[in-house]
Amino acid sequence: MRAARDAWLVFEDEAGFTLTPPTTRTWARRGHTPVVHVRGRSRRRLSVAALLCYKPGHPTRLIHRPRADPRRDGRKSFAWTDYRDLLQAAHQQLGGNMVLVWDNLNTHLAAGMRRYITDRDWLTAYQLPSYAPDLNPVEGIWSVLRRTTLANRAFADPHELITAVRRGLRQLQYRSNVLDGCLSGTGLPWPHYNDTTH
Repeated sequence: MRAARDAWLVFEDEAGFTLTPPTTRTWARRGHTPVVHVRGRSRRRLSVAALLCYKPGHPTRLIHRPRADPRRDGRKSFAWTDYRDLLQAAHQQLGGNMVLVWDNLNTHLAAGMRRYITDRDWLTAYQLPSYAPDLNPVEGIWSVLRRTTLANRAFADPHELITAVRRGLRQLQYRSNVLDGCLSGTGLPWPHYNDTTH
């Protein structure tokens, strides 16, 4: 395999966030039920693509890119060129080969994306099995974000949502124990390079 030798193992996933907050358990005085007030029912959405990057002997890295949709229906997500740019930026930051593991999203399988991967000797890509989000540690990042930074919080406008998501992801970038725990939670083995074959 071209990029598998001494490479970063990189998992990718995308998630969408809206102005309507995720709810989670909280506490309150008996008889005083907490209420989260939401302004309107906006469908504006923020999409975020994230990479969790693992390599023995190196701290785990979280690289992310938000994409706010200016349209009112808020339904446009990442194009294959957005993923290309994210992977190129990650390669520059990591400074090494990458083995990419992601799902079967049609954008990941686009002809342009396949050509881009084929033409890069530092990049090898694998698809996860269908309907197997439990094998992707990036799902753990979204779960942590929704249970902490975004939980029980109503956002007045898209800018406030973007700011909160970026802040939450930046905080997670410095919590290597949480990033490592996301991989452990999948049950997948920690990457190692004992194999000497090419």
